[in-house]
Order: sequence, then structure tokens, then C-alpha cells
Amino acid sequence: MRDLLPPAVAVAVAGPADWTGELLPPERACLSDRAVQSRRRDFTAGRVCARRAMAALGVPPVAVPSAADRSPVWPAGVVGAITHTRDYCAAAVARDAEVRSVGIDAERHRELDAGVRRLICLPEEEERCARLPAGTAWPAVLFSAKESIYKVWHPVVGTWLDFHDALVELDPDAGTFTARIAPARLDAAPVARPPALVTGRFRVDDALVRTAAVLPSV
Repeated sequence: MRDLLPPAVAVAVAGPADWTGELLPPERACLSDRAVQSRRRDFTAGRVCARRAMAALGVPPVAVPSAADRSPVWPAGVVGAITHTRDYCAAAVARDAEVRSVGIDAERHRELDAGVRRLICLPEEEERCARLPAGTAWPAVLFSAKESIYKVWHPVVGTWLDFHDALVELDPDAGTFTARIAPARLDAAPVARPPALVTGRFRVDDALVRTAAVLPSV
């Protein structure tokens, strides 16, 4: 994930011990007694990575609990995002004086069935994906890019986007993506000047799709 983000953003990727690391009391309180083991592992690795990334910024190792919508609650002056998929977890954080918002995502690199593609992709996006070079599951890249875009949007605007609220164009040569937010969502945003355009970067290997997007500080 480090290769997708600017120097102002600190990144930590989970190692083997991080999945069973220690949680701080406010974090433990966010986990239900009925939480399954996979949820506990993902949550733990995310918080351990978040504190390690914050330490790289010189931020004390404070708790990162969850809001009601399960998004991370960062300490004052810090923005960030956490992602986890099977056997991969990362956190990215920055000071809000340098970065307005950051979003990251990781997904398994795999083909998506037609029903999932229709849920994620606008018709124009699916047509573009079909024209891109073979050998990459481009709808999976698009899905991950939209997840990063939504993580960037939510802390700034306070609302979530649906999959069809952003029109995303992938550039396979540059490893970048550009998202244009639907005008209706911009008009309905409860804040002034919501971000209409979000750009980011992606990388794909045999097993994993990784994406990241950043909104610069205003």
C-alpha cells in the first residue's frame, strides 16, 4: 500500500503477529461478545496497524474505536482508513493539516459474476472494462477503487455513496483511476463544495488488488 500513497501518509501493513495483537479497552468495547473469530482478527489487525501508522507520524498510541456505522474514529488532527481482506490488512493515516481525507482498499484478485458486476458497475464502466487488456479482473479493480473513493468521501461529506454514485475510469498504463461523483449526490450533499472529482492509484498482482485515494488539504 505504501507505493500508492504520498509521503505525507503513513502506512502500516499487518504482519503475522498483528492479527492476534492487543486491543485497547475502547476498542474491545466495540466488539460484540458474539463476534466471530474472523471479525475479531480483522478488527485487531486493523487497530494494531492504525497505531503503528500513527506512531510513524509521532501520534501517541491512542485507541481507534468504531462509530455506529463501523468506520474508524480517529483522534483529533488525524485522518485515515483501514482495509482488510483475507490474510491482508493495512492502515493509512495522515495529519489533517496535510491531507483532507484518505481511502484505501484491498480485495482478492478474482473474476466477479454477472450479478455482482451489475451491482457495482455502471453500464459505461462495464463496457470500458471489457475493452481493457486481458489478464486482469478489471471489475474487481473497479470495485476496490470505489471502496477507496467512498472512504475518502464519507469523512468529508458525512454520507455514504452507492456503487452507482461514482463513474470511475481506469488507466491501466498509469495505474490510476478517476472518479466523477454523480451530480445528484453533489446537489444533495450536506456540506459546501463536496468533492466532485476523486483520483487515485491501483496495483494488481496474482492474488490482490490494492487501491488508494487521497483528497489534499484545502
